[in-house]
Amino acid sequence: MIKNHDRKFKIGMHSYTLHLSGFGESWGFQEFGEHHEFEQVATFKDLVNIAAEVGLDVLHITLVDVQNDTSDEHLAECRKIAEDAGIELELNVSFNAPSDPRVNCNVVDSLNIAHKLGCNLVKYSTDVEHPEKSSNACLAPSVMAQLVEIYNQFHDNISLIEKYGMKIAIENHCDLFADEVIWLVEKLNHPLIGACCDTINSLMVMEGIADCVRKMAPYCYCVHFCDNRVFADPDGTHSLGTAIGAGNVDCKAVMDILREEAPEGLDTIDLEIELPLSGYTIEEGRKLELKSLRESVEYMYKELGIGYNPAKIYGDSNYFLNK
Repeated sequence: MIKNHDRKFKIGMHSYTLHLSGFGESWGFQEFGEHHEFEQVATFKDLVNIAAEVGLDVLHITLVDVQNDTSDEHLAECRKIAEDAGIELELNVSFNAPSDPRVNCNVVDSLNIAHKLGCNLVKYSTDVEHPEKSSNACLAPSVMAQLVEIYNQFHDNISLIEKYGMKIAIENHCDLFADEVIWLVEKLNHPLIGACCDTINSLMVMEGIADCVRKMAPYCYCVHFCDNRVFADPDGTHSLGTAIGAGNVDCKAVMDILREEAPEGLDTIDLEIELPLSGYTIEEGRKLELKSLRESVEYMYKELGIGYNPAKIYGDSNYFLNK
């Protein structure tokens, strides 16, 4: 049996999981230098209701999910909606998102917004740019200059972070190697500042999933838990998102590492699903997102032992019976 086999976590969802319904962010179009926005076909209250219906404990949201209305009145209303449903909130922001600027925010504003929403954590995508030949560009001089600037942004606001007592998580968001995130966290050297490990983003910088998770786990205050199907065909090698448990990622092995190595500050696992955009209409895609979300919550709860609220919906977990 692994060390800390019985360690429990809340189950959350990155709202990007429902991006075809206009939540999270419209990501991935930066290659074309264009901004796209999927129509938001539901409200924040609808999003919270979905979370409660499928058994989530936490919602990991972006500014898009609150319609970029950061007035005190609106944020207080959203906070009450979540609290009334028993759903905790985390805020996800970017510094300079290349394809959806609606999610962009600076450190001070994001901390204030998250505090008003009652969030326990703020996760940051840094949007660092690497040299074009990125496979060996970890900690390259041009990258280090950007990391120093990011260090200064967080360091200059440590007093505000301490005032609110919120955890900070810096992500390997397709633009940072694990070692670069770790460099930032170690240099900031503050108990409220840690990492967010996305379990599939390492592929974008050609890092192995298991190696990346094992490196980052001791620093993690947040996890974007993903599963993808990886395959090759005459057009090349592809990585397509699936429901958790339906792809090629050994989800149990990832959770074993996190249970053994992650600090106590990691108390939530946020699932994230990125389904392919082709092969169905957007209406069919929205239904498939919801279906995959429910399947993922059930799998993570029953087979990986993640979550508290799912017990009300899915019954007993198999995980704690199979030591």
